[in-house]
Order: sequence, then C-alpha cells, then structure tokens
Amino acid sequence: MHRGLSFLLGLILPAACALAQGLAPAATPTPTAGAQPKRILGIMPNYRAVSAGAIPPPPTPREAFKIATQNSFDYSSFVFVGVTSAVAFAEDSHPKLGSGMAGFGRYYWRGFVDKADGNYLVIFALPTVFHEDERYYAMGEGGIFKRAVYAASRVLITPNYRGHNTANLSEVLGRGISQGISAAYYPSSDRTAGALAVKFAFAMERDALTNVFREFWPDIAKHVLHRHP
Repeated sequence: MHRGLSFLLGLILPAACALAQGLAPAATPTPTAGAQPKRILGIMPNYRAVSAGAIPPPPTPREAFKIATQNSFDYSSFVFVGVTSAVAFAEDSHPKLGSGMAGFGRYYWRGFVDKADGNYLVIFALPTVFHEDERYYAMGEGGIFKRAVYAASRVLITPNYRGHNTANLSEVLGRGISQGISAAYYPSSDRTAGALAVKFAFAMERDALTNVFREFWPDIAKHVLHRHP
C-alpha cells in the first residue's frame, strides 16, 4: 500500500515541478483559474473539489450526503477498491482472510466498507455535527512547494460554515472512528493498537496525496497533457 502511495507521489511531484515555468502567479485568483472538473480524466470523481477563487455557500446536510454517496458508490469506486484489494491480497496483508477467489472477496468487501463508512463519516456525518466544510478549496496559484504544502495540510485544516479555518476534526476523528469500526470485521491480529494506527496513518496520507493531486491536476492537464481539465 505504502509503495503505491510513494509511486503516486512520484508521479505527481515531478509533473508539478515541470510546470514551474508555466505557473505565473495571478494577481487575484478567479473561478476560471485552475478550474476543477467533476471528474479527472473522465474517471476519478472530483466532486469535493472547489475551483480556485470560487466561494460557494456551505454545503447543506443533504448536499454533503450526496457527495459522500457519489464518492462511495461511483463506478470508479468499485474499480479503486478492486485495485487496492488486489495489492493487499498480493502482499498477503491479512493472512487470515485466506487465498484464492474467496480470499480476494473477503479483502474486497472489507475494503469497500472501509471506504464507504470513512466517506460518510468524513464528508457527511461529522461535518454536519461540527459545521465544517470538507470540500477541497484549490489554491490554483503560487509556488509549487507552497501549493503542495497547502493541499496536504487540508487534512488538518478546513473552513467552517463561516469560512474561517479551523482544526479538521471531521477528517481526523472520522478516519479514527472508521478504523475503530473496522476492528469489528478484520481478523483479531489486525485489531491491535499498532495495526489500527498504521491504517489510520495510511488513510490520512492517502487523503493528503489526493488533495495534492487535485491541486495540480488542472496544471498537469493544461501544461503537460495539453488538454482541458
């Protein structure tokens, strides 16, 4: 899993650095600068992203629920869970889940539940309680390092309903609670504090890297792939 994240980071950062000459900072961010698509490459759902300069009203509970559902049950989610489950299965991350197609199935449904309950906690349930906006607000301008740090730090900092930055309790507690729930359906050997801490750290790292990818995707699409985001 961690090798997969390192590979993703290895793809993002070199491409981002290659854009350094083409990212002249604008005087004032506008909604058209670094526009975020609803899907990346027509596949990856990007419903949580807000284009640079855009200031939409806080999401209603219904809107947050819809985003959580889109992120959990989009067709690409089934593919993503299949890939991550295949990696974990190949690495024999949970030996007690067994081998063969039956073993892979045990990996798959657990991975899907992990993803779904995490999404509903982080995007819908806890933000509604804490009045936090869990959408990703793209910076869209500035230096590569500044934007990368900003994007990654959004797992710890998020705006509240008044637009003021606050500690991202929804993300941190949501991922933590999700790992606690997973103890109910993973083998006993994976329920230790150490094992749960590793899974929690992986989830936070994955979300941080996803934000970095979201931040630079419009630039990668325009300057590297020469296409509209």
